[in-house]
Amino acid sequence: MIISNNNLRHSARKRIRGFSLVESLVALVVLSVGLLGVARMYVYSLQSGRTALLNSQAVILAADMADRIRANRTAGIDYAGAAANFGCINGGVDCTPTQMAANDLLFWQAEVAIALPNGQAGVAVNVATLPTTFVITVVWNDAGSPQPSQYQLTVQI
Repeated sequence: MIISNNNLRHSARKRIRGFSLVESLVALVVLSVGLLGVARMYVYSLQSGRTALLNSQAVILAADMADRIRANRTAGIDYAGAAANFGCINGGVDCTPTQMAANDLLFWQAEVAIALPNGQAGVAVNVATLPTTFVITVVWNDAGSPQPSQYQLTVQI
């Protein structure tokens, strides 16, 4: 059997035809699923980064209150009281330790409300322990979490 060059060229053309429409659509679906996975991972990393940032902010704010309590040791139990503005800071008023504690609470709670979404904070004091124990609590709403997030710092002074 003799095969001519013409027949070889014709049969080679039949075999090399490119991609079919079905193959192209399958490749597009596979690529789309992969890109959706990458996008989901990106969104998850953004949420995790925001959560870490808010947690860090809560830790810093709780440590700030602990420092304020350490600086005004004589007020002690007054940090569990009500917050009030007595003009102690930048007001030119000489405040008692109790007034300074109320002033510290007011400005600290305002910082918490600004720094954290729906941020709230408070201090509980246990004088039955020696040394006195302060429990500093910071609560905020974290996006995507059904329950509010909370950070507690226990300090003995």
